[in-house]
Amino acid sequence: MPKINGNEIRPGNVLEHNDGLWAAVKVDHVKPGKGGAFAQVEMKNLRNGSKLNERFRSADKVERVRLEQRDMQFLYEDDGMLIFMDTETYDQVQLPADILGERRPFLQDGMTIVVEFYDSEALNATLPQKVVCKIAETEPVVKGQTAANSFKPAVLDNGVRISVPPFVGQDEDIVVNTETMEYSERA
Repeated sequence: MPKINGNEIRPGNVLEHNDGLWAAVKVDHVKPGKGGAFAQVEMKNLRNGSKLNERFRSADKVERVRLEQRDMQFLYEDDGMLIFMDTETYDQVQLPADILGERRPFLQDGMTIVVEFYDSEALNATLPQKVVCKIAETEPVVKGQTAANSFKPAVLDNGVRISVPPFVGQDEDIVVNTETMEYSERA
């Protein structure tokens, strides 16, 4: 595995540190007036979800881990576990439902997502960036209302509340960005 300097750590990097696999969530480069510069890294353990704040100086070496990414199809949820199937080998993998966090409602039956593996251990799952959802309820469309920076609240068919432009009506299909959890466009 390649070793990188402490000042080369970027958000999203997976590091082997303290005998665990950690994903860098937030990286701040700090240059204090006295002493050397360092990177303040907020990390999340990929196995148990614990968090850690660590300082890395530019001279510190840290192991960067490359995860294998595979497309997998979501089958069903059972006892708080999400079941995915590899579309090529038909192997099934279980991941805890809380791995997707607040984006869990966007996971739909049969959806293809990216699952990240370290050796043969499934560690993380990533939803597609854009998902099509139907608006379950919102205020009616008002004629003459422009889309100039005004939004109205809406509830999607999966129960998530977002803001949509005023020209979007009930029972319409829209595209939602799963990273920002915001309206993207009409479907």
